[in-house]
Amino acid sequence: MHQTYISDIAAREGETVEIRGWLYNLRSGGKLKFLQVRDGTGMIQGVLSKKEVSEEVWTAAQELTQECSIIVQGQVNKDERAPSGFELWLKDLIIVGSADEYPITKKEHGDAFLLDHRHLWIRSRRQHAILRIRHQVIKAMRDFFDDLGFINLDAPIFTPNASEGTSTLFETDYFGDKAYLSQSGQLYMEPGCAAFGKVYCFGPTFRAEKSKTRKHLTEFWMLEPEVAYMDLRGCMELGEDMLCFIIRRVLERCKSELNTLDRDISKLECIQKPFPRIHYKEACEILVDKGIDFTPGDDFGTPDEEALVEGYDKPLLIHHFPAAIKAFYMKCEANDPETSLSVDFIAPEGFGEIIGGSQREDNLDILKQKIKSHDLPSEAFEWYLDVRRYGTFPHSGFGLGLERTIAWICGIRHIRETIPYPRLMHRLKP
Repeated sequence: MHQTYISDIAAREGETVEIRGWLYNLRSGGKLKFLQVRDGTGMIQGVLSKKEVSEEVWTAAQELTQECSIIVQGQVNKDERAPSGFELWLKDLIIVGSADEYPITKKEHGDAFLLDHRHLWIRSRRQHAILRIRHQVIKAMRDFFDDLGFINLDAPIFTPNASEGTSTLFETDYFGDKAYLSQSGQLYMEPGCAAFGKVYCFGPTFRAEKSKTRKHLTEFWMLEPEVAYMDLRGCMELGEDMLCFIIRRVLERCKSELNTLDRDISKLECIQKPFPRIHYKEACEILVDKGIDFTPGDDFGTPDEEALVEGYDKPLLIHHFPAAIKAFYMKCEANDPETSLSVDFIAPEGFGEIIGGSQREDNLDILKQKIKSHDLPSEAFEWYLDVRRYGTFPHSGFGLGLERTIAWICGIRHIRETIPYPRLMHRLKP
C-alpha cells in the first residue's frame, strides 16, 4: 500500500490508507485505543478497536510509547468532532522504532530545558505551527520579489570588511588572513543591482552583540533587496507592498497554525496600505510630549519604539534619521548633510524594528570621506567604491529581519521560538 500524507487525507474519505509517522499521544479506554498520529504534514486520530484487529496487532499496541515511529493502516471516516475533520478506523499497526521515555511532557518546563531539547521541542504543536509560518513567510518573500523580476543574488558569509562598523563582528582566521562573518549582504547587493537592476539576497547574518533581550539573536536571517534608480520614497513603498503581500499569504495559507498560536488575526487583517509615516524630528517630539526619557539625536530603544507605535495598528515608518547614528553608506539630504535618507519600519504591538532601509550614497568623494570618518579601513572597501567609479547611479534598499517579522506575525514575545535552532549570547547548542 502506498503512503498517504495526513495533509491529503480529505481526498481519501472512505478509503483505506497507510500513514507513516510518529505517535504524538495515546489514550486508552478499555477495548479501544485512541492514537494521535503525526507525520509532519498534520495530525489525525486513529481509533484501534480490539474486536476489529488481530491479536498480534492489539498486543503490539500495548508497547506503544510517546514519539515511537509507527506505520498504521485504516479507513478514513469523516468526523466533524476531530480537529482535522477526519479520523482513521485502524486495521493494522507496525512499530518501526521504539522510543525511550520522552523528556518533553505536558507539564511546564523551564526555558533552559526546552532550549537544551530544541531538537525535540520542534515536534510540539506550537513550535510546529511557528516553523510552518516561517516557511510560508520565506516563500512569500521570494514569490513577491521573483514576480517583480528581481534576481536572487547570494552574498558571501565570509567577508573582508564590515557593513556597519567592527564592534559587533565575529572574527575568524581565513588561511592566515582576517575575515568576518557577514553582518549583511547589502554591500554585495549594490554592485549586484548595477549588473541586474533589481536584486535581493536572503541568508544568515551574524552580530556579536552582547544582548540578552527577547528581540536579539546572534545568528539570524535577513532579506535584502537593492534596486537601481530607486529613491527613499520608492524604498518605503517597496517595503509596504512586500509586508502586505506576506501578511495576505500567511492569512490565506496558515489559518490552522495561527489558530494553534491563538493569534488574533484581526491584528493582521488590518495590515494594508498606506502605513503611517513620521519624520524623525516628529518622533522625538512625540516622545518628549509623552514624558519618555529620550535625548533627541539618539537612536530609539525598545521603550521608545513601543511608545511611538502606541495607538497604531500598522507598521510605523520613521524616516530621515540623523546621519550621525546611521551607517556610512546612507545618503544624506542634499540641503541637510546632518540628515540621512533613511527609514525604519516599527511593527505594532511592541515588536520593534523589522525593516531598516535607506537611499545609498552614490557620490564617490563623499563616500570615501564617510568611510574615513567612520574609522573604517579604506583598502577593504576599494571593490565597493568601484560601483561609484564605473557608472554611479542612485539606488536604495532595505534589510528585513526574518525572525522579528515572524515574531510579530505569530504574536510571540521571544524571538528564539521563530528559528529552528536559536543562537543566543550563551547558547551554541544543540
